[in-house]
Amino acid sequence: MPQGVTAAEPKAVSAWMTDPGCAPHGGESLPAVCERVGDWLGTLAGEPGRVLAVVEPEVVRAAVVRALGAPECTFWRIDVPPLTAIEFSGRGGRWNVRAGWPLADSG
Repeated sequence: MPQGVTAAEPKAVSAWMTDPGCAPHGGESLPAVCERVGDWLGTLAGEPGRVLAVVEPEVVRAAVVRALGAPECTFWRIDVPPLTAIEFSGRGGRWNVRAGWPLADSG
């Protein structure tokens, strides 16, 4: 029976979740993920219209961290319920975040 990552690599998972600069097994550190997602958000700031992105919870967390200018240590404190909508709006490089309503109520 396959093991989950937490069972197979408890020390690596613990380090990844407690040290924002950690990047076990050559993966991305939290600052790198937040930077990459923040760069993507920056490309959207001047675009007209709306963008819909279907992403993993970690991408949502990174977007919230960057949109609010929060430190990376807050990444794991952001709950992202499954199948919910998160809306980013704003202008002039300032983002607002509306989070957590069910997809059935979003449109």
